[in-house]
Amino acid sequence: MSPDEIKQLRKDLNCTARELAAALDLDQKEVLAWEAGELFPTKRFVTQMEALRQKGPDAIPRKPRGKPAARTPAQRLADPKLWELVRKLLEHPTLFDQALKLAEAYPDPAVPAAQPTKAG
Repeated sequence: MSPDEIKQLRKDLNCTARELAAALDLDQKEVLAWEAGELFPTKRFVTQMEALRQKGPDAIPRKPRGKPAARTPAQRLADPKLWELVRKLLEHPTLFDQALKLAEAYPDPAVPAAQPTKAG
């Protein structure tokens, strides 16, 4: 498979060199070297790339781009980092005191915000 064919494959699959490399279980630099003509893929990788071409763009595993979606409170409860933080707060009184001071700047979601009053 020539460098131009590999570039065309990425175009057909609408993927980056990193995404193609991940689909082939390679480092991105390997795919870039193929595209530059510095190295050439072995028969195994040519076969895998042809299989990807047959499957189309959905064959490429993609990571979500952009900012991750905000977590709901229920999702935060499932986060191991939350429980690590709770364990540290319980074990270290100084950390607990610092966290309390930091928390003062944030509203308590259990307390409804004051409703603006209408003047007369």
